[in-house]
Amino acid sequence: MRANGLDWVPRVRETPAAALAGSETVGELVTVALAALAEGVRDRGGPIPAGGPTAADAAIADLPALPVEGIGAEAAIAELSAILAAGSADPVDPWCAAHLHCPPLAVAAAADLVASVLNPSMDSWDQAPAASAIERALADDLARLAYPSADRPDALITSGGTESNLTALLLARETLGADTVVVSGDNAHHSVARAAWLLGLPKPVPVATTDDRIDLGALAATLAELRRPAVVVATAGTTNSGAIDPLTEIADLTRAAGAWLHVDAAYGGALLFSRHRALAVKGLDRADSIALDLHKLGWQPIAAGILVCRDRSLTALLDTNADYLNAVDDTEAGLPDLLGRSLRTSRRPDAFKIVVTTRALGTSGLGLLVDRCCENAAAVARAVADHPALRLWAAPSLSTVLLRPTAADDLPPEEGDELVAAVRRALLDDGAAVLGRATLRTPTGTALWLKLTLLHPHATPADYLPLLDLVAEKADRCR
Repeated sequence: MRANGLDWVPRVRETPAAALAGSETVGELVTVALAALAEGVRDRGGPIPAGGPTAADAAIADLPALPVEGIGAEAAIAELSAILAAGSADPVDPWCAAHLHCPPLAVAAAADLVASVLNPSMDSWDQAPAASAIERALADDLARLAYPSADRPDALITSGGTESNLTALLLARETLGADTVVVSGDNAHHSVARAAWLLGLPKPVPVATTDDRIDLGALAATLAELRRPAVVVATAGTTNSGAIDPLTEIADLTRAAGAWLHVDAAYGGALLFSRHRALAVKGLDRADSIALDLHKLGWQPIAAGILVCRDRSLTALLDTNADYLNAVDDTEAGLPDLLGRSLRTSRRPDAFKIVVTTRALGTSGLGLLVDRCCENAAAVARAVADHPALRLWAAPSLSTVLLRPTAADDLPPEEGDELVAAVRRALLDDGAAVLGRATLRTPTGTALWLKLTLLHPHATPADYLPLLDLVAEKADRCR
């Protein structure tokens, strides 16, 4: 007789031997899952499934998400892994290049599996003894990387740039006061305006940009007119083009105005790993806070965000207490307090996969991968500039290449943008390529561009040359 159903759950009270058997069971299921994943990739045959949303919905039309009766672990993992792989946009394919959506390194993916099996929760030390020590070590080293001359820098592990930006603006508000206003370029990530809204701050004051970078004259004029505390948000690696704001000059203006400076370097912050490109983010260490993100140019499975602050007195503003997680007597006795290390309570040990990766490759190895992606982008940009049917927006700052069929330039502006959008959708519908889109200012208005975000460190420029021809061909067909 099942009074409460507990006998349905195997090994409710696991001994060490049973835990070992559990890890063996995971290994068996991983073998099944990887075989199914490979099958799904073969069935897809490209960077994204053909047929658009209708085909994706049809693939799971007969699979209830909450069936009354299950089919068993092996059957379920095999069935759904194959469906997911066949129906996924696959960043391992070089032609899947629309977004800041990286192919994860194998070592990072394997580390993520280990973290999932052990399932530490990073809200109290007694749930995550080793994971908390690893996270603290990573935070210290990242803080020192970003602020090599600061006395007491600190870093928090976040879910990505959105959480980092939100937390940074929260710390700025708590430091400067509730009447703080956000000043950001019109190239800023959408999460900046959303963070201001969530925090009850006024709508950000926009600053004009030139070539997708904050215009220094416009910023100086805006700061001169303000009569309230301000936090300036600069960007090192814009979403549209990968452009890097003039950080040193912005830091000068911000300091002169007595404002807080936050730099959203979720994309470009990885240049710190490169011996050849770190100068491109010179001035980053003059910010009060910095958003970094290693599930972009860091090749980590999502999530792998970081917020770095100049001084740990800033991160200490997040300190809070819940007796069952960080009792005062426990912390006084030496147990680390994790609750104030995030806006979240339960959270994954995302630092683990990052540290496994850096242990495997070193920061120099990551820097070489960053260099490779940037070099690929430069070469592809030259090929676009030389292509008779394509136009290049500008030489890339990072690994983003913006291009536009010249056929679109022969049409009225609105019709030209419609052609660019149609080319992108045609490539998606065919399952041929995943390209992004970016609307950028022109001297006479705005224009829509196709976007290649090159994050595949093992691809070569030659992998993208046929794609350029295909874009030109699609433009002729869609016209």
